[in-house]
Parts: sequence; structure tokens; C-alpha cells
Amino acid sequence: QVQLVESGGGLVQAGDSLRLSCTASGRTFSDYVMGWFRQTPGKEREFLATISRGGGRIKYADSVKGRFTISRDNVQNTVYLQMNSLKPEDTAVYYCAASTRSDYYAYVLSDYGYWGQGTQVTVSS
Repeated sequence: QVQLVESGGGLVQAGDSLRLSCTASGRTFSDYVMGWFRQTPGKEREFLATISRGGGRIKYADSVKGRFTISRDNVQNTVYLQMNSLKPEDTAVYYCAASTRSDYYAYVLSDYGYWGQGTQVTVSS
């Protein structure tokens, strides 16, 4: 199993940037496809980005393409989400997740078997 811990959330103003980190422990980090999701009250958890085991293949949701960047460091066992040009509608709890899916990517909730506890991001207008 792998354990995931997110950090880096906080309160920022519209237009600011923030970088989230998710550090893994347990099994070999490079065994997992990684992803970032977010959730607001009353809504389903939303896919944001996914990165392949080696980091060479990446996919984004249309809602964050061009503003958010996912990356990973398999030495530091960490996946990152760099968020630029933040908007009030980006306010949510952000989660990282790990998938053992055999494909390069994993897009849906059911592809992921391991989740962090979440970190709150609040963007004020």
C-alpha cells in the first residue's frame, strides 16, 4: 500500500499562484500513476490532472489546462500541482491519488485506490 499526504493549500487572492505537494510513503512511488482531483461541497470529486509513472505523459481536464501543471519527482516520492492564475471558482479541497492502473493515465475516481486526506484551497476575489 501507499500512503499519501498533501500540503501547500491555503488562502490566496484571485490571480495568485499556489503549489500543492503530495508525498508518498510505503510502496515504490514509481509503481503508481498519480492524479489530482478537487471537490466542493455538494459536488462530485472532479478530475484535474494525471501523470504517468515515469512522468513523461500527462493529461489535464479542460477546466485547468494552461493554468495548472502536474509534475512528479520519483526520488522525492512527491507529486506536485502548480496552480497559476487562480480564480474564486478554484476554491475546493484538493486531493492527490495513486492508481495501479496499467495504462499511462487514470482519469476516473474508480481508477484510484489510494487517496490523501485533502488540502483546502480558498481563492478570494
